[in-house]
Amino acid sequence: MSILAAAAFIVMTVLVYGGSKLAHRRWRNLILSPLILTPVAIMAILALCRIPYETYNEGGRWLSAMVGPATVALAVPLHKNAALLKKHALEISAGVAAGWMTGTAAALGICRLFHLDRALADSLLLRATTTPIALAVSGMIGGISTLTAVFVLITGILGTVLGPLVIRWTRIRSEVAQGVLMGSSAHTAGAHKAFELGAVPGSIASVSMLLSAFLSLFLIPLVAGFAA
Repeated sequence: MSILAAAAFIVMTVLVYGGSKLAHRRWRNLILSPLILTPVAIMAILALCRIPYETYNEGGRWLSAMVGPATVALAVPLHKNAALLKKHALEISAGVAAGWMTGTAAALGICRLFHLDRALADSLLLRATTTPIALAVSGMIGGISTLTAVFVLITGILGTVLGPLVIRWTRIRSEVAQGVLMGSSAHTAGAHKAFELGAVPGSIASVSMLLSAFLSLFLIPLVAGFAA
Protein backbone atom coordinates (compact mmCIF):
# COMPACT_ATOMS: atom_id res chain seq x y z
CA MET A 1 0.00 0.00 0.00
CA SER A 2 1.19 3.53 -0.76
CA ILE A 3 2.22 5.90 1.99
CA LEU A 4 -0.52 8.26 0.83
CA ALA A 5 -3.25 5.65 1.36
CA ALA A 6 -1.88 4.72 4.80
CA ALA A 7 -1.84 8.41 5.73
CA ALA A 8 -5.45 8.73 4.55
CA PHE A 9 -6.56 5.98 6.93
CA ILE A 10 -4.70 7.65 9.79
CA VAL A 11 -6.43 10.96 9.04
CA MET A 12 -9.79 9.20 8.78
CA THR A 13 -9.32 7.56 12.17
CA VAL A 14 -8.30 10.82 13.83
CA LEU A 15 -11.27 12.66 12.30
CA VAL A 16 -13.74 9.98 13.42
CA TYR A 17 -12.29 10.02 16.92
CA GLY A 18 -12.37 13.82 17.05
CA GLY A 19 -15.96 13.84 15.82
CA SER A 20 -17.02 11.29 18.42
CA LYS A 21 -15.40 13.35 21.18
CA LEU A 22 -17.27 16.45 20.05
CA ALA A 23 -20.55 14.51 19.87
CA HIS A 24 -20.04 13.01 23.32
CA ARG A 25 -19.16 16.40 24.80
CA ARG A 26 -22.29 17.91 23.22
CA TRP A 27 -24.88 15.26 24.13
CA ARG A 28 -23.24 13.25 26.96
CA ASN A 29 -24.71 9.97 25.78
CA LEU A 30 -23.02 6.62 26.53
CA ILE A 31 -23.48 5.46 22.94
CA LEU A 32 -21.53 8.51 21.78
CA SER A 33 -18.50 7.69 23.93
CA PRO A 34 -15.36 7.73 21.74
CA LEU A 35 -14.52 4.23 22.99
CA ILE A 36 -17.79 2.96 21.49
CA LEU A 37 -18.59 5.29 18.61
CA THR A 38 -15.11 5.40 17.04
CA PRO A 39 -14.67 1.64 16.39
CA VAL A 40 -18.32 1.26 15.36
CA ALA A 41 -18.06 4.15 12.90
CA ILE A 42 -14.79 2.87 11.44
CA MET A 43 -16.20 -0.65 11.04
CA ALA A 44 -19.24 0.84 9.28
CA ILE A 45 -17.03 2.85 6.92
CA LEU A 46 -14.89 -0.19 6.09
CA ALA A 47 -17.99 -2.32 5.50
CA LEU A 48 -19.74 0.25 3.31
CA CYS A 49 -16.61 0.93 1.26
CA ARG A 50 -15.66 -2.76 1.21
CA ILE A 51 -12.20 -2.03 2.52
CA PRO A 52 -10.47 -5.09 4.06
CA TYR A 53 -9.31 -4.62 7.63
CA GLU A 54 -5.78 -5.60 6.60
CA THR A 55 -5.75 -2.72 4.13
CA TYR A 56 -7.01 -0.23 6.71
CA ASN A 57 -4.54 -1.49 9.30
CA GLU A 58 -1.60 -0.50 7.11
CA GLY A 59 -2.36 2.99 8.37
CA GLY A 60 -4.12 2.13 11.61
CA ARG A 61 -1.17 0.18 12.98
CA TRP A 62 0.85 3.39 13.19
CA LEU A 63 -1.74 4.81 15.54
CA SER A 64 -1.69 1.60 17.56
CA ALA A 65 2.07 1.98 17.89
CA MET A 66 1.51 5.36 19.53
CA VAL A 67 -0.39 3.85 22.47
CA GLY A 68 2.87 3.17 24.28
CA PRO A 69 4.28 6.71 23.93
CA ALA A 70 0.87 8.15 24.85
CA THR A 71 0.91 6.10 28.04
CA VAL A 72 4.40 7.34 28.85
CA ALA A 73 3.18 10.92 28.33
CA LEU A 74 1.06 10.51 31.46
CA ALA A 75 4.32 11.09 33.34
CA VAL A 76 3.83 14.86 32.88
CA PRO A 77 0.98 15.22 35.41
CA LEU A 78 2.75 12.70 37.64
CA HIS A 79 5.76 15.01 37.85
CA LYS A 80 3.53 17.97 38.68
CA ASN A 81 1.94 16.06 41.58
CA ALA A 82 5.07 14.21 42.74
CA ALA A 83 4.82 15.50 46.32
CA LEU A 84 1.22 14.31 46.65
CA LEU A 85 2.09 10.91 45.21
CA LYS A 86 4.92 10.47 47.72
CA LYS A 87 2.65 11.51 50.57
CA HIS A 88 0.05 8.88 49.68
CA ALA A 89 2.40 6.18 48.35
CA LEU A 90 1.27 3.60 50.92
CA GLU A 91 -2.45 4.15 50.30
CA ILE A 92 -1.97 4.03 46.54
CA SER A 93 0.13 0.85 46.66
CA ALA A 94 -2.29 -0.91 49.01
CA GLY A 95 -5.30 0.13 46.95
CA VAL A 96 -3.76 -1.01 43.68
CA ALA A 97 -2.67 -4.34 45.17
CA ALA A 98 -6.15 -4.96 46.59
CA GLY A 99 -7.81 -3.97 43.33
CA TRP A 100 -5.46 -6.11 41.24
CA MET A 101 -5.95 -9.18 43.44
CA THR A 102 -9.74 -8.75 43.50
CA GLY A 103 -9.95 -8.28 39.75
CA THR A 104 -7.64 -11.20 39.01
CA ALA A 105 -9.50 -13.48 41.44
CA ALA A 106 -12.80 -12.55 39.78
CA ALA A 107 -11.38 -13.28 36.33
CA LEU A 108 -10.00 -16.63 37.51
CA GLY A 109 -13.39 -17.45 39.00
CA ILE A 110 -15.16 -16.69 35.71
CA CYS A 111 -12.66 -18.82 33.79
CA ARG A 112 -13.16 -21.83 36.02
CA LEU A 113 -16.93 -21.38 36.41
CA PHE A 114 -17.51 -21.38 32.66
CA HIS A 115 -14.67 -23.82 31.87
CA LEU A 116 -13.06 -21.44 29.39
CA ASP A 117 -10.29 -22.91 27.28
CA ARG A 118 -6.74 -21.87 28.12
CA ALA A 119 -6.23 -19.36 25.31
CA LEU A 120 -9.51 -17.57 26.05
CA ALA A 121 -8.81 -17.57 29.79
CA ASP A 122 -5.32 -16.14 29.30
CA SER A 123 -6.78 -13.38 27.15
CA LEU A 124 -9.42 -12.51 29.77
CA LEU A 125 -6.93 -12.28 32.64
CA LEU A 126 -5.30 -9.25 31.03
CA ARG A 127 -8.49 -7.24 30.52
CA ALA A 128 -7.63 -4.53 33.11
CA THR A 129 -4.08 -3.93 31.86
CA THR A 130 -2.99 -1.12 29.58
CA THR A 131 -2.96 -2.23 25.93
CA PRO A 132 0.80 -2.45 25.17
CA ILE A 133 1.52 -4.62 28.22
CA ALA A 134 -1.67 -6.66 27.78
CA LEU A 135 -0.75 -7.58 24.20
CA ALA A 136 2.86 -8.33 25.11
CA VAL A 137 1.94 -10.61 28.03
CA SER A 138 -0.86 -12.24 26.04
CA GLY A 139 1.69 -13.41 23.50
CA MET A 140 3.97 -14.68 26.26
CA ILE A 141 1.36 -16.85 27.99
CA GLY A 142 -0.47 -18.16 24.92
CA GLY A 143 -3.42 -15.76 24.82
CA ILE A 144 -5.11 -14.49 21.67
CA SER A 145 -3.99 -10.92 21.02
CA THR A 146 -7.15 -9.85 19.21
CA LEU A 147 -9.35 -11.17 22.04
CA THR A 148 -7.10 -9.53 24.61
CA ALA A 149 -7.54 -6.21 22.82
CA VAL A 150 -11.33 -6.67 22.82
CA PHE A 151 -11.40 -7.47 26.55
CA VAL A 152 -9.20 -4.44 27.28
CA LEU A 153 -11.56 -2.24 25.25
CA ILE A 154 -14.68 -3.58 27.00
CA THR A 155 -13.06 -3.11 30.40
CA GLY A 156 -12.17 0.47 29.53
CA ILE A 157 -15.73 1.23 28.42
CA LEU A 158 -17.31 -0.33 31.52
CA GLY A 159 -14.79 1.35 33.80
CA THR A 160 -15.37 4.82 32.41
CA VAL A 161 -19.14 4.37 32.70
CA LEU A 162 -19.44 2.53 36.02
CA GLY A 163 -16.46 4.08 37.84
CA PRO A 164 -17.97 7.56 38.26
CA LEU A 165 -21.30 5.97 39.23
CA VAL A 166 -19.62 3.91 41.96
CA ILE A 167 -17.83 7.02 43.21
CA ARG A 168 -21.14 8.89 43.34
CA TRP A 169 -23.23 6.10 44.87
CA THR A 170 -20.68 5.20 47.54
CA ARG A 171 -19.90 8.88 48.17
CA ILE A 172 -16.16 8.54 47.78
CA ARG A 173 -14.81 12.00 48.58
CA SER A 174 -11.10 11.20 48.71
CA GLU A 175 -9.39 12.19 45.47
CA VAL A 176 -6.76 9.54 46.13
CA ALA A 177 -9.40 6.81 46.41
CA GLN A 178 -11.14 8.08 43.28
CA GLY A 179 -7.91 7.93 41.32
CA VAL A 180 -6.97 4.45 42.55
CA LEU A 181 -10.43 3.13 41.69
CA MET A 182 -10.38 4.51 38.14
CA GLY A 183 -6.76 3.69 37.32
CA SER A 184 -6.63 0.16 38.71
CA SER A 185 -9.98 -0.92 37.27
CA ALA A 186 -10.05 0.66 33.82
CA HIS A 187 -6.39 1.23 32.79
CA THR A 188 -5.72 4.11 30.35
CA ALA A 189 -9.40 4.85 29.73
CA GLY A 190 -9.98 5.08 33.48
CA ALA A 191 -7.01 7.40 33.93
CA HIS A 192 -8.28 9.64 31.15
CA LYS A 193 -11.75 9.72 32.73
CA ALA A 194 -10.24 10.47 36.14
CA PHE A 195 -8.75 13.70 34.78
CA GLU A 196 -12.34 14.87 34.26
CA LEU A 197 -12.73 14.60 38.04
CA GLY A 198 -9.62 16.71 38.59
CA ALA A 199 -5.85 16.83 38.18
CA VAL A 200 -5.21 14.95 41.44
CA PRO A 201 -7.52 11.97 40.71
CA GLY A 202 -6.09 11.86 37.19
CA SER A 203 -2.50 11.75 38.41
CA ILE A 204 -3.32 9.11 41.03
CA ALA A 205 -5.17 7.08 38.39
CA SER A 206 -2.14 7.24 36.08
CA VAL A 207 0.13 5.87 38.80
CA SER A 208 -2.43 3.22 39.73
CA MET A 209 -2.73 2.14 36.10
CA LEU A 210 1.03 1.78 35.75
CA LEU A 211 1.41 -0.12 39.03
CA SER A 212 -1.43 -2.45 38.06
CA ALA A 213 0.21 -3.00 34.67
CA PHE A 214 3.52 -3.91 36.31
CA LEU A 215 1.76 -6.39 38.60
CA SER A 216 0.13 -7.99 35.57
CA LEU A 217 3.41 -8.09 33.68
CA PHE A 218 5.16 -10.04 36.43
CA LEU A 219 2.33 -12.01 38.07
CA ILE A 220 -0.19 -12.93 35.37
CA PRO A 221 2.25 -15.44 33.78
CA LEU A 222 2.47 -17.09 37.21
CA VAL A 223 -1.28 -17.30 37.92
CA ALA A 224 -2.44 -18.05 34.36
CA GLY A 225 -2.09 -21.78 34.99
CA PHE A 226 -4.93 -21.63 37.53
CA ALA A 227 -7.41 -20.23 35.00
CA ALA A 228 -8.18 -23.49 33.23
